[in-house]
Amino acid sequence: MIQNVKLDFKHTNIEEKDFMKYAEEVAIAHEELHKKIKDKKEPLGWLEWPTKYDKRELEKIKKSAKKIQSDSDILLVIGIGGSYLGARAVIEALNHTFYNYLLKEQRKTPQIIYVGNNLSPNYINDVIDLIGTRDISINVISKSGTTTEPAIAFRIFRELLENKYGLKEAKKRIYVTTDKKQGALKQIADQEDYTTFVIPSNIGGRYSVLTPVGLLPIAVSGIDIDKLLEGARFAEEKYLDKNLKYNDCYKYAVIRNMLYRNQKGIEILVSYEPKLHYLIEWWKQLFGESEGKGGKGIYPTGAEFTTDLHSLGQYIQEGKRFLFETTINIKESATDIKINQDEDNLDELNYLVGKGLEEVNKKAMEGVIKAHEEGDVPNLIITMDKLNEYNLGHLIYFFELACAMSGTLLGVNPFNQPGVEKYKANMFELLGKPQKNEEPIKAKTKKESKSTKESKSTKETKSNKEEKTKKVSKSSKEEKVSKRKTSKGKHAE
Repeated sequence: MIQNVKLDFKHTNIEEKDFMKYAEEVAIAHEELHKKIKDKKEPLGWLEWPTKYDKRELEKIKKSAKKIQSDSDILLVIGIGGSYLGARAVIEALNHTFYNYLLKEQRKTPQIIYVGNNLSPNYINDVIDLIGTRDISINVISKSGTTTEPAIAFRIFRELLENKYGLKEAKKRIYVTTDKKQGALKQIADQEDYTTFVIPSNIGGRYSVLTPVGLLPIAVSGIDIDKLLEGARFAEEKYLDKNLKYNDCYKYAVIRNMLYRNQKGIEILVSYEPKLHYLIEWWKQLFGESEGKGGKGIYPTGAEFTTDLHSLGQYIQEGKRFLFETTINIKESATDIKINQDEDNLDELNYLVGKGLEEVNKKAMEGVIKAHEEGDVPNLIITMDKLNEYNLGHLIYFFELACAMSGTLLGVNPFNQPGVEKYKANMFELLGKPQKNEEPIKAKTKKESKSTKESKSTKETKSNKEEKTKKVSKSSKEEKVSKRKTSKGKHAE
């Protein structure tokens, strides 16, 4: 039986006849999205990615993942935003809750540590402490290679690797996921002959989790990336139906827009499973960057219940009425634990004897949804049968497509993020970053050309001498530790 992802909207006070008024608008938007995908300049490559991904690249990812598993205790994933959130969401959702804390014999795959997602020296130095003498590999992920946070982290940890292993061995432990043709990181990778993977030029960061951006670290952690893509492929085929009546993905997009127009400007993505913490973080970036433009957009935030019911619960129940919730419900937990009899019963829990904790969690969810609906907090419920690769691949595609449709209905471009650049410009100015020289190159005069020709033979003679020197020093140069300098923290030697 095919496992599925289903939408329940009965706790929103919105009926089918209400959202079906948008059916024609949705059908037009659907056709427009699929028409634009033919233009490779449009950032819509993710739309058909589950069926049109590069099979050879996938095999290369699997091969590299096995090598990292065999020679490394730690994989450092260097990236920010979409360059790491999607991978982390999948890794933490599908592995042991305390994956990184398990003994290597239990875990069987490298610890996955994330850097380049902040500018804290404490964090970086703590990661260096954590690495200690253990073997590491790096997967640096950036389309440009000049994004400040990951670029700084790569400079620091590349030097650490080169000091630890020497240039030749360090090169074998650095894996670069970047643009196919251009950018600073691509240039570095080509110069140093690192193993590279391609970020498709027509897929933006927050839509890229199912590309090499996410798949390499996910595979290193031991997750079946074939099944992840299989679930997304099923979703791609399922949501090709432009009829709103039969498309849960588009229903979600429409209903959240209807709630927004009814003064519900904040959406809380709720989970009753701690493993989904970073899925919520990924979802926040996906919808926040896609819709927050031109004074418009639902503000995306998250909560983990029942934990946050003891901090935010009061506000959600009785605070300002501008909230709605989307609850992720996992129908069947992978494990359960029974509640046993206690003779003293001082905690008054004997009424639960024989019940599983999963049942208690489900009843808590049902009680919360009922209370919040009565408190004028509408609830959408997205249910998946089990938390596994197939269903998570489906859910990721569901949210990506829903986001594209929702932003289109909202009247914004769901694929750009112009506002993100503002803080960067201010930061660069405050740090004194030099401005690029944009003066046009002047054409040479006849006199300059003549001078160039006269000096050509002299330069060629000099070049020949230098080439001989280079050949002599080449072998010894490869064995030397890199002379690149970085700002060194307390761990620098």
